[in-house]
Amino acid sequence: MIRSNWLYIAVMFAVSYTIRILPLTLIRKPIKNRFIQSFLYYVPYVTLAVMTFPAIVNATQSPAAGAVALVVGIAAAWFGASLFQVSVACCAVVFVLELLLVH
Repeated sequence: MIRSNWLYIAVMFAVSYTIRILPLTLIRKPIKNRFIQSFLYYVPYVTLAVMTFPAIVNATQSPAAGAVALVVGIAAAWFGASLFQVSVACCAVVFVLELLLVH
């Protein structure tokens, strides 16, 4: 059991290290391809969205309240609301909807 744990850790280390070191060793010149530059520019945003959006929907007692709050938050941000205003609007929507849906 203990040996298998160390084997798993060693494999995870090798995979993580390889993923991080390969771009440094293989790509030495500046990237000039606009498609690849655009792709690499949006990777952090997509990663954050993939981790955040399911949590928004599942953080509430009912997924419907989370989904409606997500839509309200997107709409408020689209129309220029500040981060504080967006968060207050989303919290208010979740509060009201959970009161209506739970009771």
